[in-house]
Parts: sequence; structure tokens; C-alpha cells
Amino acid sequence: MGKDSFSDGDDKKGANLFKTRCAQCHNLAASEGNKIGPNLHGLFGRKTGQVDGFSYTDANKAKGITWAEDTLFEYLENPKKYIPGTKMAFGGLKKAKDRNDLITHLRNATK
Repeated sequence: MGKDSFSDGDDKKGANLFKTRCAQCHNLAASEGNKIGPNLHGLFGRKTGQVDGFSYTDANKAKGITWAEDTLFEYLENPKKYIPGTKMAFGGLKKAKDRNDLITHLRNATK
């Protein structure tokens, strides 16, 4: 497993990480709305700041990247460093393995 780039992780471990670290602010299913954070359904291939009905910061809207495994890998390590001015109050996942597991789960659960 790469330490500096995404590689497939463990979906089950990623699901647990989502439940304990993300679910209080985000939903995954298309039928669920936004919470404190935007709904993540359809995340992969979407540009930053694009979920209808969610109030993003200008910094998030202006970042202009497309969410994919590599961009999420970097973002989830330190969201406030990757998008200065974001309102996401999450310190990040420092371990590459945790990010790989979470991203693998998000990829599977947000289709």
C-alpha cells in the first residue's frame, strides 16, 4: 500500500471509519439530504462545491478540482491545508491506510 498515493483499501474498515468519523456530518445515499456537510452520493467525478442546496465557502467553490481517489487521498489527510478557508471541521486522517480504507468505502457506497 502506497504511503504517498491512493491504493485500494479495506471497504469494511472504511465503513467503520465513515461511521465513527464522518457520518455525523455526511450522508451517502442519494435519497438522504445534506447534513452539516454535503451529501456524498455521486462524489467521484464531481467538482468541489457542487451539491445542490448546500452552502459552501467561496474557497471550496473556487478550488475547482474533481473528486477522485487521488484528490481525496490528499484532501483527507488535512482538509484545511488542501482547501484553506473550508468550513469542514475535521482534522484529517494522518495514516495513509485509513485514508485508503475510507476512500475505498466511499467509492463503493456513493455510486
